Amino acid sequence: MRAIVCTTYGSPEVLQLKKVEKPEPKDNEVRIKLHAAIVTPSDCAFRKADPFIIRFMYGLRRPKHTILGVEFAGEIDAVGKSVTSFRAGDRVSGISPTTFGAYAEYVCLPEAGTLAILPAHASYEEAAGLCDGGLTALIFLRDTARLQRGHKILINGASGSVGAYAVQLAKYFGAEVTGVCSSTNAALVKSLGADQVIDYTREDFTKSGRTYDVIFDAIGKRSFSQCKGSLSANGVYLSTVPSLSIMLQMLWTSKVGSKKAKFTASGLQQKKENLAFLAELFDTGQMKAVIDRRYPLEQMAEAHKYVETGRKKGNVVITFGG
Repeated sequence: MRAIVCTTYGSPEVLQLKKVEKPEPKDNEVRIKLHAAIVTPSDCAFRKADPFIIRFMYGLRRPKHTILGVEFAGEIDAVGKSVTSFRAGDRVSGISPTTFGAYAEYVCLPEAGTLAILPAHASYEEAAGLCDGGLTALIFLRDTARLQRGHKILINGASGSVGAYAVQLAKYFGAEVTGVCSSTNAALVKSLGADQVIDYTREDFTKSGRTYDVIFDAIGKRSFSQCKGSLSANGVYLSTVPSLSIMLQMLWTSKVGSKKAKFTASGLQQKKENLAFLAELFDTGQMKAVIDRRYPLEQMAEAHKYVETGRKKGNVVITFGG
């Protein structure tokens, strides 16, 4: 099969298209022929080992898993003899946060993993997109911040892959949503349900005097220290980027003060039920996929370069020909 192989940390050029052996499913696994995968800022971080802490988790000198990629959608083409909940021909989407592997034409995953039947009305590309921003935003807003009806939330990076789905989920949970993005993307963020939109090129939300119950920095650009004054008395600051700063602030605010800084490894907390929840929202018209660009597998380096510009809107999708 064709796969994008990454044997060393570095620039997008370290991603090489190669022929590798097609995986065979173990007794408890299914094999999926992929139709769509996603390129995320996290993928770029894993590729270049930035922040450095990535090396301690995924390989100190070189990547432990040479085929990157976490979020995907495709069709099951083979099942292990112990598998009971899936069969060949099932259209599925899911994530592989510990072993990666979605930058290839086939991937094997345990039946018990975060894998579910596609939403009835979703394309492969849309379903893969929901797995990216939708699953991440769900863990941060519902489980970590415990967002509730009537809360005021500000989402920094509201037009990105996580932010675009966070806006929609926050509205579903009944919050008042302020999105921060460029003026170019303001109409998109409004269309996703934001009550107010702040153009970060013209206004610094941390200096406006307004306060929020939750500030969700979906792109890791503003620190807790910068945002603290814009939090309500018991407000929560969330960051998707596992920096040393946020880890130290989490430790400090867990013991001191009423305002909390939080990060969570959302990919490691996912389960099938979360995919089913997002599928229901999609099928009932309460959530939509936001796809910016599509690249064929052989243009993976170009896809990474585009994601690293920080200007993408929603998801960047990898397609598989044939």
